[in-house]
Amino acid sequence: MELKTVTTPRKNKRKTNSTVALIAHDAKKVDIVLFAREHKAILSRCDLIATGATGNKITSSAGLDVQLMLPGPDGGDLQLGGLVASGEVDIVIFFRDPLSAQPHDPDISALLRVCDVHNVPLATNPATAHMLLKGVTRELDQLRPAV
Repeated sequence: MELKTVTTPRKNKRKTNSTVALIAHDAKKVDIVLFAREHKAILSRCDLIATGATGNKITSSAGLDVQLMLPGPDGGDLQLGGLVASGEVDIVIFFRDPLSAQPHDPDISALLRVCDVHNVPLATNPATAHMLLKGVTRELDQLRPAV
């Protein structure tokens, strides 16, 4: 029996910057802005992409350039999931509110699942996100299995 790993092959063209997706539920927006400010030196060397309100807050409060998707409840989580599946996102930082039900929980679950399927590092809290950013300058390709 032959075992195969389901992952997305990296694009042939090597990017010079890592792409980091940033998402936060409403109760965690302050946390992600503080995180972005604290890690501005690293994040400024990355291509940043975020859901609507999260990206706007990071841009205005931390002064980072962020490509905006739709707000999460309007499909932004799914847009980011598509980018993860197509190999365009290297790391996902998603500060979730584990104590509140979200109206778009199926979209959130789909994003988390696509990160697992495509072997994309995912942080859901500041401690894990800090550890991921420590390694962001390393070659992420060596962390992914060969296809």
